[in-house]
Amino acid sequence: MSSKLLLTAVAALGLVFSQAVWSQNIKIAILGPMAFVQGENHWAGAEMARDEINKAGGISVGGAKHQVEIVKIDTNEIQSVPDATNAIERAISRDKVDFLIGGFRSEAVLAMQEVAMDAKKLFLGAGAADAKLTENVTKDYERYKYWFRVTPTKSADLAKTVFTVLGAVGAQIRADLKKEMPKVAILSEKAAWTEALVKVAQANLPKMKMEVVGTWQPSPIATDVTAELSAIKRSGADIVFTIVSGPMGIVLGRQMGELQLPAVAFGINVEAQKDGFWQATAGKGNYVATLDTYADVETTPKTIPFVKAFKERYKKSPTYNAGTYDSIHILKVAIEQAGSIDANKLIPVIEKMEHVGAGGTQSWDKSHDLIWAVGKTSGIAVQWQDGQKVAFWPPQTKGMKPFKMPK
Repeated sequence: MSSKLLLTAVAALGLVFSQAVWSQNIKIAILGPMAFVQGENHWAGAEMARDEINKAGGISVGGAKHQVEIVKIDTNEIQSVPDATNAIERAISRDKVDFLIGGFRSEAVLAMQEVAMDAKKLFLGAGAADAKLTENVTKDYERYKYWFRVTPTKSADLAKTVFTVLGAVGAQIRADLKKEMPKVAILSEKAAWTEALVKVAQANLPKMKMEVVGTWQPSPIATDVTAELSAIKRSGADIVFTIVSGPMGIVLGRQMGELQLPAVAFGINVEAQKDGFWQATAGKGNYVATLDTYADVETTPKTIPFVKAFKERYKKSPTYNAGTYDSIHILKVAIEQAGSIDANKLIPVIEKMEHVGAGGTQSWDKSHDLIWAVGKTSGIAVQWQDGQKVAFWPPQTKGMKPFKMPK
């Protein structure tokens, strides 16, 4: 064979190989504790984004359309950090995924982050709040630049939101109960992501003219918090300030009702975000309030349509972990703008992006953390009122209803 013919054959083979490679789906690992509500919502949000995008033709890469393929990765991270790192390693090495989305428990996600950075895989976080995840980007940009947080905001920004709402709740207690110094009990699960919030609460609540009567920190998977709640009841607390993401949130709501605790629970309680909370607490979780992300309110033009479609498909409301939906859409926008699935080409695109999603309007700072703003990335606050989950904050958002005190 002549050298000219050889070069032509090689070029043809290269074209065939290239076409074979680019005819593949874009594979996205959805990482989460799939036996728990958090993982269920990771997967559900991802399914909705995948189906929407594929129905519309897929993602355009350099003029060619590619379907989205999602791979369910059970990290078991609530129970085991080693399980989580093993799971993400398998997703990268065995499943050959292009992108990583999800994560929930901060301790596990910090470990998973290291695996992803070793592999130089773009990892969009959709569950962990620990500030260390994005502090890593600031400290060593070249290594950690592949990490972006999509939901929730970091712990310190969650604190901004929760204390803004807590100030409004405190004002209502002062007006309704005629108490100038409402008493607050801090009840936080013992976990890495809560440490900063607990410290901020202990320091800031007195400045907000609220008396801290104590801090209790049971396990995220505690099945009985009677001792803690009994002590809180004896303290005369008006507010139980909750910082809870694990299944203990259900126990908390049910046992508050059983003990007839004359206090309102407000803060973060991920279990109270889901529709099944009322049934899980045997109808005893009345007046429990929490930060949330989704409700039938117009956070963005995409929120109500997403919530409606989610409820129709899954017969329940989404929790914030369904932010995998926005994450996949962010990837789509970035890939189509960059014309590539190369992480290093996508990073500068996402860094400059302002994305109007179902959960809020996302943009990022230099550490790849969400830029906090009320009505954009702050989320909302909801309260259980006689079996219904009612959104009450921020008041300027269309669709909000009044907050209620325990009767």
